[in-house]
Amino acid sequence: MSDIIKKATRESYGEALKELAEQYQNLVVLDADLAAATKTGIFKKAYPERFFDCGIAEANMMGVAAGLATVGKIPFASTFAMFAAGRAFEIVRNSIGYPHLNVKIGATHAGISVGEDGATHQCNEDIALMRTIPGMTVIVPCDDVETKVAVRAAVEFDGPVYMRFGRLAAPIINDKDNYKFEIGKGIVLKDGSDVTIVACGLMTAQALDAAKALEADGISARVVNIHTIKPLDKELICKCAKETGVIVTVEEHSIIGGLGSAVCDCVTECCPVPVVKIGVNDEFGCSGPALDLLKKFGLSSENIIAKAKEAVKLK
Repeated sequence: MSDIIKKATRESYGEALKELAEQYQNLVVLDADLAAATKTGIFKKAYPERFFDCGIAEANMMGVAAGLATVGKIPFASTFAMFAAGRAFEIVRNSIGYPHLNVKIGATHAGISVGEDGATHQCNEDIALMRTIPGMTVIVPCDDVETKVAVRAAVEFDGPVYMRFGRLAAPIINDKDNYKFEIGKGIVLKDGSDVTIVACGLMTAQALDAAKALEADGISARVVNIHTIKPLDKELICKCAKETGVIVTVEEHSIIGGLGSAVCDCVTECCPVPVVKIGVNDEFGCSGPALDLLKKFGLSSENIIAKAKEAVKLK
């Protein structure tokens, strides 16, 4: 794996904002005193007149973003996922979601891989919270390539979008020249007939590694990257359920209300099959090195392999 290039999606997010700014003159960026960490500082350095630091007042920042959207701006409101989805939830719901305003929320430092910042900052509930807001689009890109095209898609999309980015460097698994992104459309990264592994974000690369190891053990695993949790690609999920007969979901998020829950909701309607959910169980995180924590909470290729083998037996 030493030859694989890695890059944090939060950094790709900051670069994408700067790259898009010249083309979209009405794009503005708001942050809550975390520009260095969220990487919106990249945009701030290039376009200081279009950057607004709202201070440690995340709810107010969402309100300001809502106001900017009403006068034709495309505001990207950025902070850690814990504050964007958690602290500011009521404002996001009532001031952005309810009037269906064209606000984009860039939430960084999501999940267990925040590491040493500990349980208070390891937001494992944000996907669940955001997907409950009517009309909210929820995107969780897996690498640098996907992040940059996803941010562009968010700019071109009319409506509220929640985008989830990570602190930890993620392997770049997509080919920049051939990659195509469409909101609400999953991508089959590897075909297989025995089990489907549905992943998002940081876990997508782990799912691919697991599938390769499973192949060596005689298990044909299909890997699907669901970068858009809402709207979910129901057509693809149902197709996979029918063709492989069992699904394993993998996410750096609680097993309650996230990708796994969305997939379960889908297959119960179209093709009831066993679904094994891998994610953070009903517990809080803890402080520690990011890679150690991912293993501790079962967010590793080794655990995906073990769970996939168990899942195949459920058919």
